[in-house]
Amino acid sequence: LPRISFYHWLVVDLSPKVGMIAVGEFSNGITARGKPGPQGPKETRQGVNDYSKWFEIDPNMSGKYFGYDGPCPPWNDEIVHHYHFTLYALDVEKCPVAGVFAGPDVLKAIRDRTLGQASIMGIYAINPKAG
Repeated sequence: LPRISFYHWLVVDLSPKVGMIAVGEFSNGITARGKPGPQGPKETRQGVNDYSKWFEIDPNMSGKYFGYDGPCPPWNDEIVHHYHFTLYALDVEKCPVAGVFAGPDVLKAIRDRTLGQASIMGIYAINPKAG
């Protein structure tokens, strides 16, 4: 498959006072047809991740996928996937997006509101021979 940017999680309005996110606090497994949203834990809002588009043609899985859904490369994929997690510090308390939003909506909304950012990247491959 062609390489694309794929949003696995969009969470906005996360207060710096939160400090830590516990394992499974924002997501605990995959939910067919998607997790509820946009309201999330700790007074956050979550956007729709790209599994919403990925599964739209499958009647058993189609829906709005809010929250985090982790790595799931195609079963026959031969390359390592790179997962980038980026946290943005904004000059406003609430991200200026409304309703149901996706990754590009957030990036556009914060373009002139970003004070700083931090990123970490992980890799994952479903194929043990990938590399």
